[in-house]
Amino acid sequence: MGGFEIVERSKAKFISFEGGEGAGKSTQIERLATYLEAHDKQVCATREPGGSVGAEEIRNLLVEGEADRWDSITETLLLMAARRSHMNELIMPALEGGDWVLCDRFIDSTKAYQGYGQGLDLAVIAQLQGIAIGDFIPDLTILLDISVEDGLARAASRGGAARYEQMDISMHHRIRGGFLQMAAAEPNRFVIVDAGQSFDAVSEEIKNCIAGRFGLN
Repeated sequence: MGGFEIVERSKAKFISFEGGEGAGKSTQIERLATYLEAHDKQVCATREPGGSVGAEEIRNLLVEGEADRWDSITETLLLMAARRSHMNELIMPALEGGDWVLCDRFIDSTKAYQGYGQGLDLAVIAQLQGIAIGDFIPDLTILLDISVEDGLARAASRGGAARYEQMDISMHHRIRGGFLQMAAAEPNRFVIVDAGQSFDAVSEEIKNCIAGRFGLN
């Protein structure tokens, strides 16, 4: 119905970065992009929600305002609409052009936040996912795992708490548990990295993972 087919997927890779607030995803994506470019790979770094013009407009609706602005179903519908736009306008053209796409959050964040965190039935999320993007999944998902308290402290140090950072800490614990549960269920796709280490240590672990998995020297 809404699926996406990738030609030459062996050349172009889609790597998602997941984790709770303050896990350091954007920093590690930037470092991995530099590493890949040094190995003659074309790289497209992007984020969710966002990444396309329409999806960035939807992002503003999701990350701004009061914590209880939307219920879980409304949020998920908005996220899936943004993801569909993102896939059509940026991700698929990049992959078809041979780029390695590094994405700050993807479908697993919807499952973790709206499913495990807010209690929306995972079967509903799966149904909406099928409509929006079919069975498309990342080639690799790097889960940057950090304690809820440390992650929120990092996020707070940036100033101007975003909407999700304002939500109840118990929800953030459920989100972390959800990520770890998903990673345990799909060990071939997920790699868990301790994000409580120094940024340099995290970066080195990610680079070693990428080199080993995809045969980079």
